[in-house]
Amino acid sequence: MPSLKSHLVSFVLRHSRKKAFSSPENLQRWIAYARKTEDHHPPALIKARLDITETEIGGFPVYEIAPKAGERRRILYMHGGAYVFQITSYHWGLIAEMAERLGFGITVPIYPIAPEHDFHAMFGMVGDVYRRMLEETEAEDIVFMGDSAGGNMAVVLTMMATEDGLPSPSRHVLISPGLDVSLANPEVFEAERQDPWLGIPGGLEAVRLYSAGFDRKDWHISPLYGDLSLLPKTLLLTGSRDMLTPDNLIFAERARAAGVEVDVVYEEGMFHVWPLIEMPEARRARDSIVAFLSSDKTTDQRKSEPITWSVKASSGNPLKTGLANT
Repeated sequence: MPSLKSHLVSFVLRHSRKKAFSSPENLQRWIAYARKTEDHHPPALIKARLDITETEIGGFPVYEIAPKAGERRRILYMHGGAYVFQITSYHWGLIAEMAERLGFGITVPIYPIAPEHDFHAMFGMVGDVYRRMLEETEAEDIVFMGDSAGGNMAVVLTMMATEDGLPSPSRHVLISPGLDVSLANPEVFEAERQDPWLGIPGGLEAVRLYSAGFDRKDWHISPLYGDLSLLPKTLLLTGSRDMLTPDNLIFAERARAAGVEVDVVYEEGMFHVWPLIEMPEARRARDSIVAFLSSDKTTDQRKSEPITWSVKASSGNPLKTGLANT
């Protein structure tokens, strides 16, 4: 049963952030306001807890959280924000906890966002970040992690890296990713009504602003239509009150059919990117991420192990999209 805190957060979202996605005009207004208040720097308390340095690629900041002594593994974290909003303190809170609990180094690019920049600038920058990481770290020791738009970027970046002859990361952690913006799945429209945060009109405006003219079914924008067999072992976290969940479950099913090992955490009653917000369900989700990334790498045979499904509620039922629970 969803926690009291989650009900409170849902109420606040529905009466605040949901408005940003209710129309193209509202999204534009929220972007204009955000540009006056956004601050990409790590919060002072987090800077005091961790060894963080700032570098630069292409004129944009890249934050590096140092790994614990002797640890080779690193995470490339791509933040969400519908491609138009900057990293927030909620992202930094999750990043800091992963750094402390896992001991991995974490690279956080402050990539260019729309409407000032577009797809080509975003992926040009994060692609250069990944190339620099590969100069220092083996691909088998690199994880791509992202939430929302950042989850999309993780999948697309892996596909683009393969196209460019670069090695793929060892694992993906995708938190409420946006993997299909085509609206081809009619279940999305019903899911929008249950979603306290996201909305189709504003979401399509965000896609228009960043997509550089790509068709919405092009895999560069909707990686659900790309070659999923290229992907590494993946942890996908998605909730029953997230507009993106119907497509996320289809993605998991198709990736499995393509030979990819996918672990799904489906949380009943949860909204978009709930693992970023401090509440009981987020603590469970973060435990799942830590367990997934802490498992023995020798078991990481990405195309030979069976899929596992983790449904974190007695009433949860993703079967309507054809998936089975175990």
